Amino acid sequence: MSPKIGVLNISDRASAGVYADTPGQACLALLREWLATPFEPDYKIIPDERDVIETELRRMADEAGCGLVITTGGTGPAPRDVTPEATAAVCDKMLPGFGELMRATSLKYVPTAILSRQTAGIRGRTLIVNLPGRPKAIRENLEAVFPAIPYCLDLIGGPRLETNPTVMRAFRPAAG
Repeated sequence: MSPKIGVLNISDRASAGVYADTPGQACLALLREWLATPFEPDYKIIPDERDVIETELRRMADEAGCGLVITTGGTGPAPRDVTPEATAAVCDKMLPGFGELMRATSLKYVPTAILSRQTAGIRGRTLIVNLPGRPKAIRENLEAVFPAIPYCLDLIGGPRLETNPTVMRAFRPAAG
């Protein structure tokens, strides 16, 4: 059975149909490009509402059995940006290194990266990673942290994901 990966675009406007869901689709395209392991996507677009985000993250992790959930959007400083708070509320452990690396990576491109609040955490056997909402930033940020994601899933008892080494190399320590 193929592992499930959740992609959750958090956007008031995209969920209302005001504009196309390019962030979520960009994230899904990267996963399809980088992963050699076939996977089943669990894909949803929801508004920037903390209770809705928390409910959907719990559903993807606990009911749908997604080993990895990637969110796009809601990581800025605006009042409606509540994705990191919702993520922290549903996680057992937070992994601040993900956010630190993503902000450091984004600072190479824009000085406003210090305003971003991406984070990551673990709920049971699910890794949840928050990404910004712009396709260019999604690629830059996910490219920086993705090499650690398969090994993190190994450590928490999640699904084994193999990458396509010609486009993305995952890091796993040598056995021994």
